[in-house]
Amino acid sequence: MKDNSPQADEMEAAIRQRMNRQRTGETDGDVNVTQHLARIGVLGWTIITPPLGGLLLGRWLDHRWGTGVAFSAGLLMAGFAAGGWSAWKWMSHPHA
Repeated sequence: MKDNSPQADEMEAAIRQRMNRQRTGETDGDVNVTQHLARIGVLGWTIITPPLGGLLLGRWLDHRWGTGVAFSAGLLMAGFAAGGWSAWKWMSHPHA
């Protein structure tokens, strides 16, 4: 005989949800240490890569046209802005 109480319905729904999560490989929201470290690493590269690229391009342009550090400084600042914006977008995106 089936129990039609609200608690039984909630329990059945929880069991179905857990089985669906197991089938799709999802977790209950717990993230292990290696996943946290991987996210921190990605965030670091997201922040530092654009300024380094801007600096390298700026140094090449400054050397080619003899402009001192004008391009280096400008592209370094643009790289920091792009890296910060990219990191902000990455952090605001939900990750599994």
